[in-house]
Amino acid sequence: MFLSYSFTLWGLWLILLTVVVQSLVAAVAHRKQSQYIPGKVDENLSHDSFVFRSHRTFHNSLENLAIFVLPIMLAIFAGAEPQTLTVIVWVYAIARIIHMALYYAIATEKNPSPRSYFYMIGLLATLAAYIVVALELLSRGA
Repeated sequence: MFLSYSFTLWGLWLILLTVVVQSLVAAVAHRKQSQYIPGKVDENLSHDSFVFRSHRTFHNSLENLAIFVLPIMLAIFAGAEPQTLTVIVWVYAIARIIHMALYYAIATEKNPSPRSYFYMIGLLATLAAYIVVALELLSRGA
């Protein structure tokens, strides 16, 4: 069963690896500060600080991880079309990587910022995952 979902699973692997990398980047940035308290980001920091941006990038990914990965797993267990899931997962993975790169590179308080567009692409991929699960369950009479 999982062989037909191999590209989907590799996409999920990339998404999870991206979050691990973000965690490491945020931890290193945090510890390079002259003064820091482990586990606490100075509330006075804003987008002009890479510490703030790396922390927010990581936490934004954490906030979105479960709401994306869980419906993808449900879709796999429900037997959804592998190619459809592959497209959804890879669109999400690439959008989140670009979102991360833009968040790291651009210090702006402007909204929408360039990263916002890639956040929205990831959100649309998430909604597509929920639709696929619902359609698959309905087609099976569940």
